[in-house]
Amino acid sequence: MKSIKLSLIAALLASTSLIADITSDVEVSANVALTSNYVWRGMTQTANNPAVQGGIDLGYKGAYIGVWASNVDFGNGAAGGSTASSEFDFYAGYANTLGAFSYDVNYCQYTYPSDTDNLNFGEASLTLGYDFEVASVSAKYYVGVDTNDVLVDAVNGWEPGDGWELGVSVPLPLEISLDGTYGSYDDKGTQNNPFFNNFGDYYLVSASKSFGKFDLTVAYTGMDFDVNTNGKDGNGKEDNVVVTIGTSF
Repeated sequence: MKSIKLSLIAALLASTSLIADITSDVEVSANVALTSNYVWRGMTQTANNPAVQGGIDLGYKGAYIGVWASNVDFGNGAAGGSTASSEFDFYAGYANTLGAFSYDVNYCQYTYPSDTDNLNFGEASLTLGYDFEVASVSAKYYVGVDTNDVLVDAVNGWEPGDGWELGVSVPLPLEISLDGTYGSYDDKGTQNNPFFNNFGDYYLVSASKSFGKFDLTVAYTGMDFDVNTNGKDGNGKEDNVVVTIGTSF
């Protein structure tokens, strides 16, 4: 009986040690930000109004899961008068670095609680990067996943498409980071909803600097639409200057 008790104690200690080792590698982080305009791939998601955003991430040896949220306002534009007022993104993936080379395999589910049938969709992506020390570059390819069969809706239906983007980040004096992104996004719309029909090319140039626990970013971003859409200018373009302040912990 004594030997059985000792074995149970040893097993308990071993399991406790294993749990301690696992939890020591678990990383939890959170972020919150206030932005003058929530812009996604060159397109405003808040009708050019401010947004409060935030998220939380849980990571373990390169694997991660997380959730991110923001207020949205599509009005009579992007989603044909959508009633959605919030966005929640749930994502998971695996990221790692091998010397100067990095990669990130990710799946993200975009959800809009007030308009799920028309707007919810998923996206799988692969991002590759390389750090040259004087600058780092990245390339991303993403594939849209129709998770709600929304194309059946003849009025607001659409099917998320695929896209790619290239990025560069250059560290400047005074601990300022200069970043740039250029990409192309091609979704699949319907005849009754021309907005969801071949979005086009998008771009972003931003400068960021940390002030204690806070990060300040000023960005110029835009989208050149393949076709003109309601609410856009005659050239089918949209551009914005966006100021964002945030913190992470």
